[in-house]
Amino acid sequence: MANLLWGKVYFKDIFAGYLREEPGDRITFTYDESYISAKHHAIAHTLPVSEVPHISNNGLHPFFDNLVSEGWLEHAQSRLLGKREVKRFELLLAFGFDCAGAVSVIDPEPSNLTKAMLDIDDPKEMAVLTSRSSLSGVQPKLTVIAENGVFRPARIDELSTHIAKFPSANHPNIIENEYLTTKAFKALLPGDDVVELKISTVEGLDESALLIKRFDRSDGERIHFEEFNQLLGYRSKAKYDGSHKNMADFIIQTDSCLPTQSYLLYRRILAGLLLGNTDIHFKNFAMIHSPQGLRFTPSYDQVAASLYQYKTVALSIAGSSELRIGNLKPANIIKLGEDFGLSKAAINMAVNGINKNIDAAKQAISEAEFGSSKLKNNLITLMEKRWNGTFALIGKTLLKKQ
Repeated sequence: MANLLWGKVYFKDIFAGYLREEPGDRITFTYDESYISAKHHAIAHTLPVSEVPHISNNGLHPFFDNLVSEGWLEHAQSRLLGKREVKRFELLLAFGFDCAGAVSVIDPEPSNLTKAMLDIDDPKEMAVLTSRSSLSGVQPKLTVIAENGVFRPARIDELSTHIAKFPSANHPNIIENEYLTTKAFKALLPGDDVVELKISTVEGLDESALLIKRFDRSDGERIHFEEFNQLLGYRSKAKYDGSHKNMADFIIQTDSCLPTQSYLLYRRILAGLLLGNTDIHFKNFAMIHSPQGLRFTPSYDQVAASLYQYKTVALSIAGSSELRIGNLKPANIIKLGEDFGLSKAAINMAVNGINKNIDAAKQAISEAEFGSSKLKNNLITLMEKRWNGTFALIGKTLLKKQ
């Protein structure tokens, strides 16, 4: 019989318990007695501190499943393990040191990594060989460290300070797109918190990257946060299976959340849709476990995905699934706000607030240091079209309803 996998789980570098594979497809997480007696924080909203093991009968518990890499990085790590197909638990054990958030998973008997199946001519793939990080998303990316004004790939057992996203052959100008869209998003919601980013080079690599400062790291310490996929108990592949209302319901029904966070979420969704970000799913929204309770992280992953082939809004919106962004109507936006428990006055205030900052968003795009004139013009045209075709009519529609 094959050896069963197991690993040690740490929360902010404190030993929290054991993650074990059992016969069948069952995996258990058990808090250690020392962690329980010290009254430390639960490692996840869905994994409260308990002497009773948390059991998942179908692979990794959703919280841990969402810590595993996706896309390009997942494939590179699988090849590094010398396999074309590996269990998600194996990937988590091998690369779980520098995960998103405060939790790490360490293999007490680490696998011998090999570069035999990596593309040795690809410096990004070779950088994977020297790291122990896990990142979600399909785009090529690595964890890096800012050091003396230079960015370099993070090495084994180093906590990264930034995430580097690289160009994609399937999505032209993707890093410039995210850079410009994020700048415009910040201008639309000037009082909101948005990730810090820049375009620069990474030491040893031959192409520029989008460098995003990690909000879950501070002076070498891990910050505890969870994506909504984790908060809602959904596995990684289920990030598109639901509606925006699921997040609002969680906020309203969870004691550690403020009701006003629903309004913040609503504004973020509106700004994203206005900018053509159709690919905002449950892993693109997250909350920090602060001393005051669950609060939203800075906004991240703002990309005008509709400039590519992604014309359908990722999550169900106001009861409409598979809604093409070109068919987005004022009624959809209003119903979404009502689903969030917002009054008509609050809905109107959110839309008017964005309207006041549209010129600032256009200016942020036009004056940005990076991005071609064609890409900038496409983004501005897309935003104007969405505003004139949908958002500008919301006020009139609200008046008619009244």
